[in-house]
Amino acid sequence: MTFDEIVRTRRSIRKFVADKTPPRELVDAVVQAGLEAPTGRNRQSSAIIRIDDKDLQSRIRKLNAEIMGPPPPGRLPDPFYLAPVILLVVANAAADTAVYDGSLAMGNMMLKAHELGLASCWIHRAREEMETPLGKEILERAGLEGEWIGVGHLALGYADMELPAPHPVREGRYRSI
Repeated sequence: MTFDEIVRTRRSIRKFVADKTPPRELVDAVVQAGLEAPTGRNRQSSAIIRIDDKDLQSRIRKLNAEIMGPPPPGRLPDPFYLAPVILLVVANAAADTAVYDGSLAMGNMMLKAHELGLASCWIHRAREEMETPLGKEILERAGLEGEWIGVGHLALGYADMELPAPHPVREGRYRSI
């Protein structure tokens, strides 16, 4: 695929094949794309944590569901849509570009996942999670000291649904003055 095709056809997936984990080298390639995202003043303020521990994944899913509240009609009760891989993007709170840096990492990872034939979905509520005891535990287990902001999770795996068709770009979003 060309870059334009990747951008045009990437979609958030909300149903994953739960028991089919992508090979480590593909996940590592997705993470590398996130690490290479541009950052403000090249501070590289974001960090990416792969959550492999199934018990910890379960606790994150439960807490995220509590923060989210009841899922929208027709959505799975698992806020990670059964994705076998959970990547967490956090950013150093001392950087004034922390959320932007982490957001660019998330965007790069979603595009790379699509290029590699993987499905992904940005899952919110990482900010709220990092403010809880579980969030502090995750940071400690990852060896991250100081204040960190949760930017987002990336649910990653193989789609268990058809990719939605691209939406038309809404008129009027590009202006020239």
